[in-house]
This record gives sequence, structure tokens and C-alpha cells, in this order.
Amino acid sequence: MDSTKTIRAEGFLLNDILLFDSMGRLDVVDAASICSESMSQRATNSAGRLSAEQAPKRQTFLVTRAITTCSQRGTGGAGGPGGNAGTGGGGGLGEGPQVSLVSESGVINNMTFHNGRQETLDEIHQYFAQDRGSRKVFVLHGLGGSGKSQLAFKFAQQAQTMNREQTAESDMKLLAPATSEATTQEGLYWLASRQGEWLLILDNADEPKLDISKFFPPCTFGNILITTRNPELCIHGGDFKVSDMTLDDAKNLLLKLADKKAIGDNKEQVATTIVKELYCFALAVTQAGGYIHACSSLNKYLELYKASRDNLLQRAEVQGQGQYGLAVYVTWNLSYQKLSTGSRTFLHICSQLHHQNIREEMFQKATLSDMELEDSELQETINNMLAEIGGANQSWDPLVFLELARELQAYSLIEQNIVDDSYSVHPLIQYWSSSTIAKEDMSKSVFTMIGLSVPWRFELADYTYRHSLIYHIAQLFGRRKCDLDTYVATGIALVLSEAGQYQNAEVLQVAIVKRRKQELGNEHPDTLTSMANLANMYRQQGRWNDAESLDVIVFETSKRVLGNEHPHTLTSMANLAATYRQQGRWSDAESLEVAVLESSKRVRGYEHPDTLTSMANLAHTYWQQGRWSDAESLEVVVLEARERVLGNEHPDTLMSMASQAAIYHQQGRWSDAESLEVAVLEASKRAQGRWSETESLGIVVLEANKRVLGNEHPHTLADMANLAYTYRQQGRWSDAESLQVAVLEASKRVLGNEHPDTLRSMANLATTYRDQGQWSDAESLEVVVLEARERVLGNEHPDTLMSMASQAAIYHQQGRWSEAESLQGKGGK
Repeated sequence: MDSTKTIRAEGFLLNDILLFDSMGRLDVVDAASICSESMSQRATNSAGRLSAEQAPKRQTFLVTRAITTCSQRGTGGAGGPGGNAGTGGGGGLGEGPQVSLVSESGVINNMTFHNGRQETLDEIHQYFAQDRGSRKVFVLHGLGGSGKSQLAFKFAQQAQTMNREQTAESDMKLLAPATSEATTQEGLYWLASRQGEWLLILDNADEPKLDISKFFPPCTFGNILITTRNPELCIHGGDFKVSDMTLDDAKNLLLKLADKKAIGDNKEQVATTIVKELYCFALAVTQAGGYIHACSSLNKYLELYKASRDNLLQRAEVQGQGQYGLAVYVTWNLSYQKLSTGSRTFLHICSQLHHQNIREEMFQKATLSDMELEDSELQETINNMLAEIGGANQSWDPLVFLELARELQAYSLIEQNIVDDSYSVHPLIQYWSSSTIAKEDMSKSVFTMIGLSVPWRFELADYTYRHSLIYHIAQLFGRRKCDLDTYVATGIALVLSEAGQYQNAEVLQVAIVKRRKQELGNEHPDTLTSMANLANMYRQQGRWNDAESLDVIVFETSKRVLGNEHPHTLTSMANLAATYRQQGRWSDAESLEVAVLESSKRVRGYEHPDTLTSMANLAHTYWQQGRWSDAESLEVVVLEARERVLGNEHPDTLMSMASQAAIYHQQGRWSDAESLEVAVLEASKRAQGRWSETESLGIVVLEANKRVLGNEHPHTLADMANLAYTYRQQGRWSDAESLQVAVLEASKRVLGNEHPDTLRSMANLATTYRDQGQWSDAESLEVVVLEARERVLGNEHPDTLMSMASQAAIYHQQGRWSEAESLQGKGGK
């Protein structure tokens, strides 16, 4: 039976047909081969292979596959006229590709499908199983090479099991009589006349300007499965984003393709490592399996990949890539050639950033920045880049940016997260872009762009924005930390310090201080500010002596150059007081803090954020000395003012809440007005009531700081420690212990094993063990804490003395009297 239909149209080439016979065998026929072979002979051959009596009853889909191609089948346009003594221009590209729609019932069975992704296949089956008799369209969309076509073909292979109502004989009757040439519309009408559950696969419908609906048969029944890089086609029906394979699926695919080259006792482990390096990306895994099968081994490929990743991913000649036929990088290069200049620039920028949380806000803030860079050539480069993506002359055009992002999304080169209005890019796309097509020295330009976007305001939105930059900075820090503009480096250091990455911030601050001393002199206000910032990095790392040396220089110089009540002088005085407080020098800290507070009230006003900070610092010093009433009276004022001026979730407000909760911890008896005649039971009830108040406040602070600062920021860890203390006071040992273990592990990771906050976390956990009678566990921790504090803080620091007392208490509980007395005598000297 001759069943060929040929249709001409622009933009598409439908050149293959998939058809299941009633025995479930798959037929894949190329249009060219059909045209050259007698259709009647093929029908005869097909009929000779099975009969209606032999075939089990089942429903089959007539499955037609449509493939877009870049080949041009039309005739080129006329050449241009020649100039003086010149030759004419080249001919045009042609009228467009040919479209063929072909159906055939023979069996060739020449496609191989890989196992895995069954959940996705089940979802497609469920979608097409609903509303039988009505037309359904399902779109598989994703990055080129993610495995969309494989999923579509595998679904088609499985579709013959959906039900068993028709025979091979009835299938034959579905095929239309052949005509030699027809229009697109005639071909679609032909398919529309095939009443039943047929499946049309529109494969690789990637051209963004293509109206895919023109290829839908004009009927209300049938099933259409589309594979595309363009997520906008999801508007036509159900959809699924085809992304990376699961780890197990990717590993199994690699081992299957590598075949006999996958040997060794550790082959599962090596294969897992390889697919992780490839981010479980389907085409990359397929390409790796083909390469290993042809000329390598698992271990050798892993070695080659780490040394020559980009060379391997752009190799196109290796066999074993299935029907796709293109290497990973070659696939994306085809899309890249179709992009506009602005979209290419945006993709280059994205290749330098972290692959997630890329926001328009960053480029907008960089455009609006009024800071001029020291390097005028770099400034011009960045201005040009921003102009290409929507920013020019300190003005931002969101529509330009949106169109560029939409263009990249149409090829699945980036993905939008609707929930938080951010963009992401696949890590392999980043490797491809940065290694094969990115502009020279792009990393410095992008890092500078980030620095220009850093705001020097301290509202909640500013903290939140700076926190969103930390992963992008981490991506670039190792490559570009030493040659940044001074202003840019200062902004980057601010982001790092707020994220608790003090060592990285210190690296930048040291370079800034050195450069400013050379360029501006030792007593310039900007030099003093950079020295104060460096001192703060030392202070945050527990390096009190280093911090004190710088703080004293900055304070004395500021008094002499700027005057006693200049804001910079007051800030330097507060910084020195903070260092004294951390050293346990309460009297020195208090005298400075009282002076700062009085001057700040006079110069800045009572509710200025810096005045409130001064008040909070003095309250903390009172708290450290056990002066709970003095501390609470100040903290109440600070908390109320910060809630009113800054809002409930500003980091400074959250810190005040935490401080207020800490004061509740230490008071024990909550009211001096409580009478001695009040029964112990009533007093316990009141106490428990205040613990509940403390717990609620601690939970509010902890959750807000997690949201604003992140789970492992030092402030968040301090809030977790405070909440754990509340649980311990309530006798909720298990809750306290789980929080304290988490805090200790995170502190070791973020701050280091001997940071004062890490040692404090260890001491807190030891106390919880001691309260539960776990003397051995408590002792092992306390020994570590005491030795470290003696080494880091000195024998007479209050924290060291507290450790001695805690360890002595443990010895007492164990009846080890002589060891306890020895420690008590040592601490009393």
C-alpha cells in the first residue's frame, strides 16, 4: 500500500515516521527511503510478516515524527551586483526546508532506548489516558541534549500497551492512499481524517518564531507530543521540563554504553563520579559512554575529563551518541549562532556567576551606581556590557532585559524561577560559554559589576540583597581577589563580612589598607576607615590583640585629625570598646561606651541607629558583668526604638530581641516585687511563663535570621545557641542537645575550631551533658575548651576562668576532689 504524503512548507522538516504494528514492533522509516522504494512491495512484505489471526487484539497508535532541520532545500536568491571591477554577492540562503509527512506499516526496529525516567513516562501516559476521544497536546521542553527526543520515542514504544482493541488488519485500513505532492494543509487534513488514537510527535520544534499550531491537524481528537527547547510552547497543553537524569539512571546509562570497557571492582564508584562531573546531563553521559566504549576506560576517561573537559565535550566524531549525532558543545553552538548580541552578552555574564539566583536587580544597581572606577578602560567595558542588556547612561530599561532573557529561555539556555524572579543556568552551559565563546577577561568585568551593585545603605532590603550576592562572589573570589578596584573590593568585603566569611574579607581589607596608605597617606579618613574595617575582621575572628592595635591607632588619629565628636571618631571609640569587652576588660569598655553614648545622643539624636547601637553595646557590657537590671533598662529602650524605626525583621532589631531574651535567661527570679510569701509553686509558674516568653522570642529571632542572613551565618548560630539555652533551662535536654550539636558543627565549619564562638558552643554542649549526668562526654569537651582558651585568650580571661570552674564542677560530681581543688586553686590565683 502506497501511503506517502509529501508537504512543502517553510521552517520544518517532517522526515521520519514511527508506527507500531499490532505485535508491538516499532517501525522507523526515513522519508527518502520511502520515496525510493515501492510502497506496495513494502506493504506486501509487512503483510507477509503477520496476519490478523496471529495478532493479539490491542489498540495501536499511528505515530508520526516531525523533525526540524537547518538544511535549506529551496533555491538561493540571485547574487548581488558587482562593484567596480568586482564580483557579485553570493546567492540567498533559499526558500526554506522541505516538510514531509509520511506513514508506513513495515517493521525496521532500528532504535535503541535507554532505561530510566519511568516516572516521567508514567506522567505522559496518564496525561494521554484522560479524556479519551478528545485532542491532547503534551510538551517535553528542556535544554538541547537533555533527552527529550529519547523520552518521546520511548513513550511511543510503550504506547502500544495502552489497550488491545484493534488488529493489524484494522490498522492497515487507517493508512491513507498515497498522493505524490500535497500542501501542508492537505497533509494535516489527511491525518485529521484518521479517526482514532493516533500520536503525532513534533520533534525538535526549537525555532522560537515558529507557530507550532500550524502543524496541528484540524480535528478535535488525536494526541500530539512535542519536544522543544522553547518553554513558551507549554501554552498548548500539558508539559514537563526535562532536566538532568537521576544519579542512578545516569550511572546505569554510562555503564551500559561503556559496555565491556566498564570493568573493575570499583566501576560503580568511578561511574558515579563521572556522571556527577557531567551533572547527570543525558547527552554528556551518552557521549562519555560512547567515548569510553570506543577508546578508553572509566578511570582513564575520568582522568582525561579533569584535564581536558572542554575538548572532550566538543568532540563530535565519537560514535555511540545514538540518534542525536551531535556533541554537547556543538549542540549549544547551533543555538548560540541564532542569538542576538545582547543575549550573547547576558549569557557570557551568566557563565561567570553562580549557576543559580541570577537577578536583574544586580545589573540594575550596577547601572545606577554613580561610582567611577580607577580604570577608565574597564569602566567603558562595563558600561558597554550593561548597555547591551538594558542599562545605559545610569538608566535601566527592564523591557530590554526581559526580551533578552526570553530569547535565551526560548533555547532553554537559561531558566526562570517564577517564585523569586531569578534566573539559573546549567553548570555545563557555563563551562561551554566561559571556555569556548566568552569574551576575554570577562571574570574581572563581572566581578567589578557585582561590586558596583553593592548598596551602602543598611535597611532590611539592603541586607537581603547583599546576602543574595554571596554565592556569585564565591564563584569569582579565587580568580579575582587581588586586582579589584578599591571601591569594588570594599563592597565585596562588606558582603563577605556580613555573611560571616571573615577570612576572605580580611584578604581584601589588607590589600585595601595597603593601597590607601600608598595613595592617600596614613591619616586620610578613607585610610582610617579601611583600617577600622580590617580591625573588625580581626575582632570577628577572635584576634583581640591584632584588633586592639589597629583600633587604638584609628581612635587616636581620628581624635587628632577629625575632633572628639566627629562621627568617625565616635565609631572608632565604639570599636575599641568592643575589643576591650571581648578581652574581658569591662571597666575600660564601659568608660568608652558611656562617652560614646552621651556624645551620640548630643550629635546624632536619641533614635539615630548609631545611638541605639551605642546603647545596645553598653547594655551588653552591663550584661557581661551580671548587672541585669541596668542591661534590661537599656535593652528595652533599644528594642522598642528599633522596632519603631527599623522594623521587626531588621538585623539590628533581631539582635536586640536576642539580647533581651539573654537577659531573661540570666535573671532567674523575674520580679523584684515578688514577695517572699509567694508559694514556691506560684513562683515556678511565673518563671515557666517567662521561659515561654523567652522561647517564643528566640524562635522568632532564629527564623527571621535564617530567612534574612542564612542558616550558617554567625548571628543565626548565636540565635540557635540562645534558643538551646532556653530549652535547657526548661529541662528539655534532648531539644537543647540537638540544637547545640548543630551549632557546634556549623561553627567549626564556618569559624574554625578555636574561634571563641566555637569554643563557647562546645562549652554550652558540655554543660547540657553535665546537666544530664553524662560526665564523660562533658569532660572530654571541657578539656578541649579549657586548653584552647588558655592558649588563645590567656589564663586570666573571664571565659578561661569559667572553663576552669566548669571542669572543676565535673570533677566534683565524679568524686575526683584533688583534681577539682587543683583547678580551683589555679583559677583563684
